[in-house]
Amino acid sequence: MNSKLKITICGSIAFHDEMIAVKNKLESMGHIVDLPPIEITLNDGSKMLVKKYYEIRKNSENDGDGWIWDEKEKAMMAHFKKVEWSDVVLILNCDKNNIAGYIGGNTLMEMGLAFFLNKKGILYRKIPLIFVF
Repeated sequence: MNSKLKITICGSIAFHDEMIAVKNKLESMGHIVDLPPIEITLNDGSKMLVKKYYEIRKNSENDGDGWIWDEKEKAMMAHFKKVEWSDVVLILNCDKNNIAGYIGGNTLMEMGLAFFLNKKGILYRKIPLIFVF
């Protein structure tokens, strides 16, 4: 592998602060790093912090909140392009909702895309192997 890698960080937006810390560490090592944006641009041109958007989306009970899902679709497509651009995807699987090594639906799709594109993948934390039958 090259000493200077293009790395895309994937994970829940709930981990955005951790993503920024990991990005800074990797960039200090000479890598080029991309991650989900810190803010989104709404259709009216205004900006919203992605953590605020995430909070609104998680609390939305109304399917009529179409703008929420329009923004999610735009964010997903933009992040898929970042996976395509990268040499490596780093899956930031922190603990969430009492789940160790949480990997949500979007992150799983990004992992699948990376696999399909033959990208290298790294899990930030080990996933506990627990099977119940």
